[in-house]
Order: sequence, then structure tokens, then C-alpha cells
Amino acid sequence: MWSYVLRRLGQALLVLLVAFTATFFLLHYLPGDAVIARYGSPQLGLSSAEVAEIRASMGADQPVWTQFWLALTGFLTGNLGYSAQTGASVSSMLTTALPETAALTLTSFLLAVVLAFTIAFTSTFGRFAWLRRVMRALPPLFISIPVFWLAIVLIQIFSFQLGLVPVIGASDLQALVLPSLAISVPIAAPLAQILVSSIDEVRSQPFVSVVRAKGASTNWLLWRNVLGNALLPALTIAGLLFGELIAGAVVTETIFGRSGIGRMTEQAVANRDMPVLQAIVVLSAATFVLINLIVDLLYPVLDPRLRKKVRV
Repeated sequence: MWSYVLRRLGQALLVLLVAFTATFFLLHYLPGDAVIARYGSPQLGLSSAEVAEIRASMGADQPVWTQFWLALTGFLTGNLGYSAQTGASVSSMLTTALPETAALTLTSFLLAVVLAFTIAFTSTFGRFAWLRRVMRALPPLFISIPVFWLAIVLIQIFSFQLGLVPVIGASDLQALVLPSLAISVPIAAPLAQILVSSIDEVRSQPFVSVVRAKGASTNWLLWRNVLGNALLPALTIAGLLFGELIAGAVVTETIFGRSGIGRMTEQAVANRDMPVLQAIVVLSAATFVLINLIVDLLYPVLDPRLRKKVRV
């Protein structure tokens, strides 16, 4: 088991190194320059020599491989550099913005899981046929809804029309309600689809018919036999969808005016702030790799057959 864990950790570190390298060179060769964007404006009145001096102080005039090595060693030692736009430490910027995004992503993910399980169970074990048909039609509809459009509609209905959630002066809990809904609905849709498909497949297996023939109730079948076997595909898609929450946060935090990683990304792109973008991409990749590593390590826990393979 430990050899399996160490192998997966090695693969995760390799993925992070590749992500860092690809991000660095892609950002480096993109059109635009953060120093010119920040200090090259005629309104500032800086000469070309002064702008060149600023570039030298930031290390932007060094060869690309030297910049890459300095950036890599800096990341390994916890020095993420400084924002080309504000001059603030990227580490302090991430520390300030991360709690807002963490609260939003975790709340959205939990809400998406609850919504997906509700849709899957109702569409499979619902008492009425019409209700089951309606529930099975919801995931394709939810997938097709753009996050930005849903966010605007939620603000219009719940804030402006009903007045349930204030736009200005909302508490921390109130400020999480609408953004979490906007992100969770599109995320819940594919998870619900996988759950419905997995539950249908497991219910058609011969062992379920045997357990039912022995007099097992519907609840017993669901919790003891069906759900455990149907969770593995859902767990896989859940790990992938969690990584998409960062992308959803960029749009949602911009619309709702939240000062998190998403808003920070939008500002860094607008200002061509390469050190900030580099740190955000690596953080997103690390989060994605960590979640999928946890999912991989949970597989043997949920499926005894995989435990035997890991031992081998």
C-alpha cells in the first residue's frame, strides 16, 4: 500500500513540475508586458531609461532560462515573487484572497453533492413516474446553463425582486448564498448524471435481484448494496469537477464583487501580471492534483477488489 501511495505522490509532483514549466513559458511568450502596461503609460511621464531600470530591478531583462530557474527555486522555497502591478508580495495576496475562495468552493461543492444525490435518488426511487421523468431531465438542462447568466438571474430574482439577499451590506453567510448556488448548479448536473447511470447499472446486476428476492427493503438495497457499488464512478467525476470550481469562481467572484482568487485572476489577466498568474495557475494545479490524489487513495477503501490489486 505504501509503495502505491509513494508512486502516486511521485506522479503528482511530476505533474506539478510540468504544470509550472508549461505555465512559465506560455506566460513568458504571450504578447504584452506587465512592466510596460504598468509603467509605460505616457501619463506617468517615465522615460525609456527609467522603464528599463524598473525592468532590471524586477529581473525581467534577464535570459528566459535564468528567470525560469529563479522562479522555480523561489517557488520551492516559498518565495512566489512580487506583483508587477502593485509591488505586493504574491504570497500575501494569496493568503488574503484564499479564505474567500475556499469558503465559496467548499460550500458550492457540498451544495452540488447534495443536489446531485437528491436528483439521482428521486429520479431512481421516486414514488411517481412523472417526478422521476422530471428529475432525469434536470441534469441536461443544468449543464446548458452558463454560470454568468445564472448568477445574474439569481441576483435579479432573490436580491432585486424578492429582497431576500441584500446586494450591499450582506453578512458573510448571506454573501455566500447566491454565488454558491450559481456555481453548484452546473457542477451538480454531470455528477447527477453519473450517479443515475451508475445506480441504474448496479440495480440491473444479478446480485441485486437475489437480495431483493430474499425480502430486502428498498432502503436496504439502496444503502447496503446499490450505493456502495455506484459511488466509484461518481467519486471520479467529483474529483474532476472540484477542479472546475476555480474556473467558476473567476466568473462568479467578478459578478458578485468577492475579493477571492477568481477576482484576483481577472485583475492579473487584465494587467498582464505574470507573477500573480503563475502563482494562481500553480495553486490551481496543486489543488486539482491533491483532490485527484485523495480520490485515487479512496478507491481501495471503497472497493475491496482494488485493495487486493494494490497489495499485489
